Amino acid sequence: MGEISWPWQYNFPPFFTIQPHTETRIKQLEAWHQLIVEYLKSTKQSTIDIRKSQNTPLFNNTSINRKLSQEAILIILEDMAKTGRAAPIDKSKNIWEVYWHSLDEWGNMIYSWASNNGLNNSVCTIFELREGENTVDEEFHGLDVNILIKALKRLETKGRCELMEFDDNQGVKFF
Repeated sequence: MGEISWPWQYNFPPFFTIQPHTETRIKQLEAWHQLIVEYLKSTKQSTIDIRKSQNTPLFNNTSINRKLSQEAILIILEDMAKTGRAAPIDKSKNIWEVYWHSLDEWGNMIYSWASNNGLNNSVCTIFELREGENTVDEEFHGLDVNILIKALKRLETKGRCELMEFDDNQGVKFF
């Protein structure tokens, strides 16, 4: 697991209680956004289950005996959703996808990689994009498959690629 640098707020007990004062709350939510993204990126995760995540180091600082409530986690994720950084996967809003990059940014990264590697008008499998030797140095290597597909669908709506199904496999043709 990659080591992250915990922000100073993480050792500040009030950080674990959503602040009532508007300006303070805005700064607090921004700090949580950054921390969540950095933590998930370093642990190569892309989902948060609110019911289970209270006991992870992210939301539970045992050294100061503080943990974020499920309600507070939901408030933060809903705030992240406003900027396209998170989205609930289930109707009850217990499980959330969190995007280290927006879906458009992921799509642009993948498209740049495809263009730089002369893959326009050729087909790649989703497996090749996620786990192929050619993408090992790319940030999208190993990306959650659901997020990868959503990013590619964004590219598809812009006319830059087409998602395809063949022989129990999914692929994408770049234009």
